[in-house]
Amino acid sequence: MILKAIFWASLGGLAWTHVGYPVAAATLARLRRRPVARQDIEPTVTLIVPAHDEEDVIGRRVENLLELDYPGEKLSIVVASDGSTDRTDEIVAGYGDPRLRLLACERGGKLPSMNRAVRESESDLLAFGDANATWAPDALRKLVRNFADPEIAYACGQVRFQRQDGTNREGVYWRYEMWLRRSESELGSITGGNGAIYAVRRSDYVEWPFGHDLGFPNLMVQKGRRAIYEPEALAYEKPSRDNEDEFRRKVRMLPWSWRHLFEARSLRGVPPIYLAELLSHRVLRYGSGFLHIALLATSIALVDDGWPYAAALVAQAAWLALAAAGKLKLPVPGAGLAYYYLLMTAATMVALGRYLREGAPLMWEKAEGTR
Repeated sequence: MILKAIFWASLGGLAWTHVGYPVAAATLARLRRRPVARQDIEPTVTLIVPAHDEEDVIGRRVENLLELDYPGEKLSIVVASDGSTDRTDEIVAGYGDPRLRLLACERGGKLPSMNRAVRESESDLLAFGDANATWAPDALRKLVRNFADPEIAYACGQVRFQRQDGTNREGVYWRYEMWLRRSESELGSITGGNGAIYAVRRSDYVEWPFGHDLGFPNLMVQKGRRAIYEPEALAYEKPSRDNEDEFRRKVRMLPWSWRHLFEARSLRGVPPIYLAELLSHRVLRYGSGFLHIALLATSIALVDDGWPYAAALVAQAAWLALAAAGKLKLPVPGAGLAYYYLLMTAATMVALGRYLREGAPLMWEKAEGTR
C-alpha cells in the first residue's frame, strides 16, 4: 500500500504542477481577474545594471539604455561594476553622458553591488536589468505605467530569446512560463520574476538576502502589496548555446532558488490563493526530479500489480528513449524538448546538492554563451 501511495502521489504531483495547475490558474484568472490601473506616467527612475567583467557586452548595453524612450531629466542609469578587472569600467566611463554613472564597487557579489547603487541614488522607482540584455525602446515606459496603481510594488517584463542556432529549448519553456506568469499576475501576483527587466518602488525596496527574482515578488505579497507581470515591456537575451550549457547555467543559478525555499519563510503570511500558487509552481516544480525518481522506482516495483503501473513504466521508458534521441540530436519530433526537460530537471537536483554543500554562492559566474 505504501508503494502504491507513493506512485499515485508522485504521478499526481507531476501532473498537477506541469499541466493541472497552469490550466487551473488560467481558468481562475478569467473568472476573478484583478486588473492593474495602468496610466502613462513619468516618475523619476534609477536604472541599475550590475556588471562584472562585461567588456564584451557593456557598450552595447549602455547604448541601448541611452536610447530608451524616456525623458532624460527623469532617468539615471547606473552601472554597478562589481570589482571588474577587464575594460568594463573604462568603457562605461568613456561615454560622458550626464544620465550615465559608473559605480565602481569592490568585489562583493551582485546583491551588494545593487544595494549600494540603490543607497547612492534618489528616484521614485528603481529599475534593474542584466548587462547582456537589450530592452525595446518603449520597455521602460511599459514597465513604469503599472506603478500608477498604488497597489503595485514590483513589475517585471517579458524576456524573449533571439538566437536560434543551437539546440537549446529555453524559448519553448519560457513561452510556457510566460503564459503561466500572466495567469498568476491576473490572479493577483506572480511567484517569480526575472533579472533581465524589472522595477520596484523605492519605498518597497528591501536589501533582501535571498535575491530579487524569487525573493521580491514573494516579499511584496507578504507585505500586502502586488507583484505583477507586464508582457509588453520587452527585453531580449541570447539563450545558452546548447542544452548542456543551459544545464550548467541552471546549476549555477538554482541554489538561490533552494535557499529562498528553505530559508526565506516564503510560505508564511501570504493569502490562500498565493500559497497555492507557491506550492504548485515552486515547491512541486523544484521537487519534480525527485517525484520522477519515486514514480519510476514504484512503477518498476509494482509492474506486476496491474495495468496502470505497467503502462506508467512503458510511458517513462518511452520518454527516456525520446530524451536519448534528443541528446543524440536525432530528427525525432519532441526529442529535443524531452532532452531539455530531462537536463533541467536534473539540474534542479544537482543544484540542491550544491546548495546543501556550499550554500548559494554570492559571487556570480557568467554564462559565456549568453553574451
